[in-house]
Amino acid sequence: MQALLDVILPVFLVVGFGYIVVWRKVFSTTAVDGLMSYTQNFAIPCLLFMALIKIDLGQAYSFRLMGSYYIGASSGFALGFLGARYVFKRSAEDSVAIGFVSLFSNSVMMGLAITERAYGVDALVANFAIVSLHAPFCYFVGITAMEIAKSDGDSISQVALNVGESMMKNALFIAILLGLLVNIADVALPQAFLDGTNMVATTALPAALFGMGGVLYQYRPEGDFGAIAWVVGISLLVHPAIVWSLGQLWGLSVSELRSAVLTSAMAPGINCYIFASMYNRAKRVAASGVLIATALSVLTIWCWLQILP
Repeated sequence: MQALLDVILPVFLVVGFGYIVVWRKVFSTTAVDGLMSYTQNFAIPCLLFMALIKIDLGQAYSFRLMGSYYIGASSGFALGFLGARYVFKRSAEDSVAIGFVSLFSNSVMMGLAITERAYGVDALVANFAIVSLHAPFCYFVGITAMEIAKSDGDSISQVALNVGESMMKNALFIAILLGLLVNIADVALPQAFLDGTNMVATTALPAALFGMGGVLYQYRPEGDFGAIAWVVGISLLVHPAIVWSLGQLWGLSVSELRSAVLTSAMAPGINCYIFASMYNRAKRVAASGVLIATALSVLTIWCWLQILP
């Protein structure tokens, strides 16, 4: 219970503040959209860039860590897609969007915040390693699957071109790529630039959590409850269970296991709705899945914290 009070509730209170001020019309939905645009396209990319230029790549990136997390994530996507397609009889394009909800955990806004509060800043090394590949991997899987689903006879080269163009427009992908390049090339950046970028980076998590609360207020669960329950169950229970099992099997260190399981245990991120909106597919399932899973994750995260060493 102490973990619930000390670790989880402060994070969800920030989300709740954002929800309440929009609900009471103290903060407009337009302002929330602007805040989320700032965090998604600028502050969070700065946070990831600053983390990746300093991280020890040789220590952080291990096959066992990445394999545990991304096999779990890929399994979530497959289960989400297959359930939507064959259980709930959705179209192939709808099924890809629903699968994306089961794939994309809220690894930055919630994952970093919860892990830091639970285990301290030094415990985030494995988180940043996972996060550095998270957006590129998830968007690559989602965009590739969607372009194939909607290709309608397009050539493989055209599908590949569409995927590449979409990836290069993603601010998170660009920031991650730049951070890795600076790290690998050991480029010495001006201190003034680093200080300024770090100032922006420190605003990323609280601003994103606050804005997330405002965004969640705008989404009402309506219909599609079977598909919504399906993706919520996969996101909060199945995905972290697979990661935990693989982590035990492959002997992850305590720190790696904590980071991998907690990241996978997060509710679907707002990017799930953004992805659904990009293609105008299964938006209600994506929005409601994010809202309901976020609310339920207060309890499921607490359960995972009790299981983890």
